[in-house]
Amino acid sequence: MPYLLQVDFPMPGPFGAAMAQAFTELAHSINQEPGMRWKIWTENAQAQEAGGVYLFDTQEQAQAYLNMHSQRLTQAGVRDIRSRIFAVNEALTAINHGPVTTA
Repeated sequence: MPYLLQVDFPMPGPFGAAMAQAFTELAHSINQEPGMRWKIWTENAQAQEAGGVYLFDTQEQAQAYLNMHSQRLTQAGVRDIRSRIFAVNEALTAINHGPVTTA
């Protein structure tokens, strides 16, 4: 069963194309994390927030990534990190075309 990790935090920017340019290297490194299937990057320039939604193979892998990511953000001065891990109901998600299957 896959697990979804949701993370968001206050961020003053950059956003949009500038964010994509600033974090391209980080995005590539995230692909190397154990069990990580995909990430959707999220941003809200008006609210000054950023984050992401990730899909991991196991709850343990999601938690390990969250621990590492939270530490990295905290070391960068980020506070008020919000996170949650959810089990994914694959049968219902498939009905709604969610990208969770391993095929």
